[in-house]
Amino acid sequence: MRIDIVTLFPAILEAPLGQSILGRARARGLVDIRVHDLREHASGRHRVTDEPPFGGGGGMILKPEPLASAIDALRPAGSEARVILLGPAGRRFSQEVARELAGRAHLILLCGRYEGVDERVSETLADEELSIGDYVLTGGEPAALVVADAVTRLLPGVLGDENAPASDSFARGLLEHPQYTRPEVFRGASVPEVLRSGDHGRIARWRQVMSLWRTWRRRPDLLETADLTPEEQKWTDGFRQGRTPSDFLD
Repeated sequence: MRIDIVTLFPAILEAPLGQSILGRARARGLVDIRVHDLREHASGRHRVTDEPPFGGGGGMILKPEPLASAIDALRPAGSEARVILLGPAGRRFSQEVARELAGRAHLILLCGRYEGVDERVSETLADEELSIGDYVLTGGEPAALVVADAVTRLLPGVLGDENAPASDSFARGLLEHPQYTRPEVFRGASVPEVLRSGDHGRIARWRQVMSLWRTWRRRPDLLETADLTPEEQKWTDGFRQGRTPSDFLD
């Protein structure tokens, strides 16, 4: 997969893209992530990329021409590259959207800045707009990193454990179960006995119940669309009636 990121501030992206899983995936050729300076696609001696908005008001707006030029340069004729503008008015980014995008061969991510981007970019140049949440950032660079990270880790060979994405939070619409490591006792808090039992059947059931319990307590909204088994639905109904995980465990 290839991911092109167009930004006014390439340095914000280069360091994190070279670290950890993303850095290793790039080095191994599992994903080709390139960062492009928007100013290189602006015309004129001063390479202007932003202008005051029509109608007045504070702040500056990114012009459509440099972004159009960048897209034209990165998406050859006939290419199926998907152009995504990162902004607050877009579709909410989720694990499901990440899986959808991971199935594509080429993504072009456009980072907004200042007071916004000329509306004609989203109307005529981008295939869609994505938002990573209901809050305001200084620019689209953090959002681009989120999308690139979430998509890259789903690509074949990127993670050491190929089954890891299937057990991630949100993989089935639920939060992941609690995790523990050594020491067995930390400041008076002990690792649950079942995880030290060596009984893989009990452990699997504990993790399944606790995943559902954690989702019920922290993100009950996810249960509205989660893909639950009949047994998990029974547990959920029990939680609604005031029952706890211990009622469903040995």
